[in-house]
Amino acid sequence: AGQRSPMAVCMCQAVLPAHAGPRGELGAGPLLRWMDAAACLAAEKHAGVSCVTASMDDIQFEEAARVGQIIAIRTKVNRAFKTSMEVGIKVTVQDVLTNAEKIVSVAYATYVAKPVDAEKVELKPVQLLSAEDHLEHSLAIERRRIRLGYVQVFQKLMQESNKEGDFYTCEEEDAVSTDHTHVQSTELVLPPHANHHGNTFGGQIMAWMQTVASISASRLCCSHPILKSVNMFKFWGPSFVGDRLVFNAIVNNTFHNSVEVGVRVEAYNCEEWIKDQPRHINSAFLIFSALDDKGELLTFPRVKP
Repeated sequence: AGQRSPMAVCMCQAVLPAHAGPRGELGAGPLLRWMDAAACLAAEKHAGVSCVTASMDDIQFEEAARVGQIIAIRTKVNRAFKTSMEVGIKVTVQDVLTNAEKIVSVAYATYVAKPVDAEKVELKPVQLLSAEDHLEHSLAIERRRIRLGYVQVFQKLMQESNKEGDFYTCEEEDAVSTDHTHVQSTELVLPPHANHHGNTFGGQIMAWMQTVASISASRLCCSHPILKSVNMFKFWGPSFVGDRLVFNAIVNNTFHNSVEVGVRVEAYNCEEWIKDQPRHINSAFLIFSALDDKGELLTFPRVKP
């Protein structure tokens, strides 16, 4: 009594030329928007009220989708906590000519139910109908524990580094400065970028972050970078229609065949814009690789922070 069955949503999208990058593959920006939209629909189906994206666990991309193929995004609420819930996201790509289907990504997102009339909405538990439901329900609490610990460990490391002042310096003569990889972009949040309550879609912010991070990585590799993962994506605060979002991206480090780009997002309303009082709403780390003309992985140079 009082329980709800697992709320699932399936969304299918044909990959069109407008969704593709210079290599003819589905861009990560549109895919991140679709993933967030499908997961939000599942969350709202369970909550019965509007929901907002709180965080995304580390997202790994295993396969690339090409123009003409079909993307299927299946989402389901795995577990409801008091006012938040975990939504599982499974993305597959299907070739319409061969019917072959491959997994693009499996991810987990956290959504929060928006208060109604200033009162918090307490979520009902998910009804578990299958062995898979029971397994995901059990794992969700462990993922939540890891999620919270992950942020605390990272903050502790940052505090210790600041105290010691023992920052890494590269002594190699051929190390490349990261100064030229700094990219800044400003976006105005318009109604199509937000939900019906005026909150900016989390997937839209991820898409904009991917764009500036990709430009930053391309300045180092002089090629078209391929997004492999998005790490530590968490919202620290909301943004709304009319806000100006400022994205700053820079290469943090390279790891032979991959590069990490850090992106920081700050929001301003009109008054904050004039007074230069930003609200830090998000940061994330994006990992890219790149291919040469022969389709082989490029080797990135060592960098000088």
